[in-house]
Amino acid sequence: MAATRRLSTAAEACTELLTRFGSTSKPISTRTQLLDANQLHLLSLTLNRPSSSPDPPKNGTPIPPGHHLVYFTPAVPTSSLGLDGTDTVVNPLAPFTRRMWAGGHLTWSPSTPLLVGQTVRETTRLISAEPKRLKTGDEMLLVGVEKTYSPSDSPDAVALTDRRNWVFRREIDPSSSVPVPPRPEEVPLPSPPTGGWARDFTQSEVSLFRFSALTFNGHKIHYSDEWCRGVEGHRRAVVHGPLNLINMLNFWGDEVGGGRMPRGVEYRAVRPIYVGERYRVLLKDGGKGKGGEEGDGRWEVEVWDSFGGVGMRGVVWG
Repeated sequence: MAATRRLSTAAEACTELLTRFGSTSKPISTRTQLLDANQLHLLSLTLNRPSSSPDPPKNGTPIPPGHHLVYFTPAVPTSSLGLDGTDTVVNPLAPFTRRMWAGGHLTWSPSTPLLVGQTVRETTRLISAEPKRLKTGDEMLLVGVEKTYSPSDSPDAVALTDRRNWVFRREIDPSSSVPVPPRPEEVPLPSPPTGGWARDFTQSEVSLFRFSALTFNGHKIHYSDEWCRGVEGHRRAVVHGPLNLINMLNFWGDEVGGGRMPRGVEYRAVRPIYVGERYRVLLKDGGKGKGGEEGDGRWEVEVWDSFGGVGMRGVVWG
């Protein structure tokens, strides 16, 4: 359980967090888990994937990009969760306990895939904690966490590096009401980019419930209307950022990947996408990639809501 001493500034909270976990090279935790077929199968059904079958995948099936998120879920007792339902393992001290998933960067090893039936070791490290000041004058923390995944029979081989950026803002008093902004006027969704693709989604309450259950995510913004409207000021439940990351990667795989794994993906959440509201994912060739050559595998992805706003941006290197 996180400590309860209260700090007054974001800079102090960052210093305490870095001190608590010691050197950034020292793991916060190391866990080992079997990548079972049933968990992957349930995710495929939740996503309504066309390849979903009545039977779980066989041992040796590669874990699709992003689907590792349904493994190594938070091992936190219910009594130790925050007021908003989030796990508090890497939380700064109060009052900076309101967590939001801001984005991240994943890289895969082409020579060391994650496979169904493998026993895998996850190592979690704190890699950064920086104070930030908003335009309103309020403070927040930007915290970076790195998770690496290695097959137990090849512990020195890293199959996947998952760097996550979390924002921690000042906690909200659940007893105080926050005004809910009115629903904006809908506008036409953007057309598919020239030479690119578009795919539409509308998440239901059931799909958010299923994804929360699979990832063992108790964050109330994904299922509690009372919390969303009465405490956080959201008009409806918020679609998980990681769910849209998976949708982006699946879309890339269907249209571009041809069965291969991407080299990496970088993504950033910009604004909430809400349950029951249609949104569109756009995918296009990004031109010059990391190597500076035309068509060397850089693909740009954007998630647009029905109100003219971008909810998430990303780049996939294939």
